[in-house]
Amino acid sequence: MDRDIYRELREWKDSNVRRPLLIRGARQTGKTFIVKEFGEKEFNNLIYINFERNPEYRDIFDTFLPLEIIEKISLFTSKTPIQGKTLLFLDEIQDCPKAIVSLRYFFEELPGLHIIGAGSLLEFALKSEKFKMPVGRVQYLYLQPLSFGEFLDAVGETKLRAYIHKTANLEKLPESLHLKLNEYVRKYFITGGMPAVVNEYVTSRDLNICKRIQRSILDTYIDDFAKYSSEVKHVYLRKVFNAVPAIVGQKFVYAQIDRHVKSRELKDALELLETAGVVTRIRQTSGAGIPLSSGVHESIFKVMFLDIGLFHAICGIYTETAMEKDFTAIFKGAVAEQFAGQELIACHSPYTKAELFYWGRDAKNSSAEVDYIIEKEGRIIPIEIKSGFTGRMKSLYMFISKYNSQTALKISQAPYKKDNQIVFLPFYAIESFLKKDSF
Repeated sequence: MDRDIYRELREWKDSNVRRPLLIRGARQTGKTFIVKEFGEKEFNNLIYINFERNPEYRDIFDTFLPLEIIEKISLFTSKTPIQGKTLLFLDEIQDCPKAIVSLRYFFEELPGLHIIGAGSLLEFALKSEKFKMPVGRVQYLYLQPLSFGEFLDAVGETKLRAYIHKTANLEKLPESLHLKLNEYVRKYFITGGMPAVVNEYVTSRDLNICKRIQRSILDTYIDDFAKYSSEVKHVYLRKVFNAVPAIVGQKFVYAQIDRHVKSRELKDALELLETAGVVTRIRQTSGAGIPLSSGVHESIFKVMFLDIGLFHAICGIYTETAMEKDFTAIFKGAVAEQFAGQELIACHSPYTKAELFYWGRDAKNSSAEVDYIIEKEGRIIPIEIKSGFTGRMKSLYMFISKYNSQTALKISQAPYKKDNQIVFLPFYAIESFLKKDSF
């Protein structure tokens, strides 16, 4: 299965100034698969060390001297790392914090050796107050579920994905292709982008099996709660985890989760789910300038789930999605906002953690909101998700007037169209717009 991040891995491999790499992302987004595939295709040999499966490998890192570490790796694995020819892959690296610290010394003393670390709970190791990260000596790369574009690649529509990347093609897109792409959007709504689910769909086209895999992934996340529930009670993690999909697109209020539980307990649970990559906050900002984070109201935010397919698995809305003609009406618009949020994250640079923002008017009793606002090439772009060409856009026009926006997006399942500063963008073309160098 092709992933866009593979190009970044190749660039990292060939870079003259290369640091050890840590792949970050939620569980089961495909970190192990992509790194092993990269190692097998691009190097003479791959040395794979999994600290969870083989805890004895932790003894290799009882020293921070790279040459001694390499010697021990040779003894443990019967393979010798060779600079420029070997990829050393340290999987579940969070189970060996000393291995993370050692990356600094490899960078300083053996920069020619290609090293990648990854782990399902790596974020907790990096966030630990007891852990000192080798700042400036390690490069991060974030891996998300498959984007819609990657989904098109997976189902054999690579040429179609490339075709809609050109604005000229979107402007003259035949209705038959527009309808075909909208149906792919519907399928992606249901399958989502978790690699195991997409792989099953590509192989069997059996959505019932895909649903079972989604449920299994959710169960795995729930099982993980026990690994970090010493800080937060397991029951609170589960409450927030199960509640988030049902409140996507709404302002987050702790009382919505459980009015009988103290907000402090639920806040801690939400923060841990954020750390695990399962939940993303969409913070309200004034939109007055760049960076968008400078105008954030920390206590006002929305949330979105990791993956739209897992979203369906928790909410059980498969039938509604399969039958509803207007995508923005599914689950009161939450599914469309989830999709757009995932695409915004997927189009963000993989070298930094993506942040999402929305705009809410700072006025008493005002309900004016714009679903997302982003920064592109030094401009702030408001984004509304509405049905058809005629959906009301009062808040969008209010934002345009207030900040004299030169470009705004209205995302729906209607065909591409541009009307003055507003670009009417179909769901399937979000990536096409965001990855262009200019607009």
